[in-house]
Amino acid sequence: MSQFVDRRLSGKNRSAVNRQRFLRRFKGQIRKAVSKAIAGRKVADLERGESVSIPSKDMKEPFFHHGPGGRRSIVNPGNREFVTGDRVDRPPGGQGGGGGQASPDGEGMDEFTFELTREEFMDYFFEDLALPDLVKKQLLAIPEVKKVRSGFVSQGNPSNLHVVRSMKQAIGRRLAMGAGPREALREAEAALAELEARGEGDGSEAEELREQIEALKARIAAVPFIDTWDLRYANRSDQPQPTSRAVMFCLMDVSGSMDESRKDIAKRFFMLLYLFLTRSYEHIDLVFIRHHTVAKEVDEEDFFNSRETGGTVVSSALDLMNEIIRERYPSQGWNIYAAQASDGDNWDDDSPYCRELLVNQILPLVQYYAYVEIAARDPQGLWHAYEQVSAASRRFAMQRILTLEDIYPVFRELFKRKASA
Repeated sequence: MSQFVDRRLSGKNRSAVNRQRFLRRFKGQIRKAVSKAIAGRKVADLERGESVSIPSKDMKEPFFHHGPGGRRSIVNPGNREFVTGDRVDRPPGGQGGGGGQASPDGEGMDEFTFELTREEFMDYFFEDLALPDLVKKQLLAIPEVKKVRSGFVSQGNPSNLHVVRSMKQAIGRRLAMGAGPREALREAEAALAELEARGEGDGSEAEELREQIEALKARIAAVPFIDTWDLRYANRSDQPQPTSRAVMFCLMDVSGSMDESRKDIAKRFFMLLYLFLTRSYEHIDLVFIRHHTVAKEVDEEDFFNSRETGGTVVSSALDLMNEIIRERYPSQGWNIYAAQASDGDNWDDDSPYCRELLVNQILPLVQYYAYVEIAARDPQGLWHAYEQVSAASRRFAMQRILTLEDIYPVFRELFKRKASA
């Protein structure tokens, strides 16, 4: 019988030792956990990662163990209910043999929980998505400074002490201060050796040379190993940095037909878009515009929580967005994105005006405009008008979301990576 001796220091479940290997192995479970993480967050909440729990049964690895050995004969009792090939149903209520007993205090080893960093969290969200090809790559000089290295200084904070540079300064100083005495020492030692070679080592001249040699050695030894003058500190200065910047417009219908479930779907979609844009831009402004018959710019709290009654005039939000762009976010200086969420309800006479407003005034200014129609079983009047906009411009995309489960697939469809020609 073969025996395997594992002398590695780590035990079973070795995949958990290497984090990247661990993340690759449990990619499916992590992706599911990440897709649910946005429910309780605000749109700009990116300061934390996410806790992910993996069932302990999924973490077990196959390993070698000793079998019973030898040959065995087993006789199993028969019955009248099953024949060869039948599948035995799982016992009701999750009961069955082989299950572990729960601990008295109710705790157990059912799941393994670990933290995803912010970068890992975003990587799993957008690993195979991309912004449209028509995104600007312009860098803009804005009032932004960053600390950059700018050489070394002789005075500074002790925490910024540069040891290597200080030692180089000390070595150079010792070489410079000891160069003259060392040269004189070599000459004195050569002269003394010459006198001793002639047999005059006991004369007065030889004694003077010996005293001179001792004095030179003492002078060389007196040169300090390191001096305050040698200390060098890493210097960092403020330097203007060109950075890319973008603005994201969030437009949402808050009329009576937009209930809380539709708003929840819209919030999750807006959050996905914001998270996605942060991977390409360092500065992102958020502009929230809600509308019913009248549009208004509000903060995030009012945007998602307020509810109005009455009809819907979508063009009011588009007019306000167009006005804000021209006053605060000129297209030559900003990368502009917009996302609109609605149930599709709109006054019939207003939808053609929305189409003209988008095609002629708004889309020439923006990088990408995404429209999602939420929880509308049949396409509404606004959808039909926007179909003409989508056919006229590559900057416009539209999808329909019926349930929470559709949010991520729809988002991926809107921003899927385009195959290179």
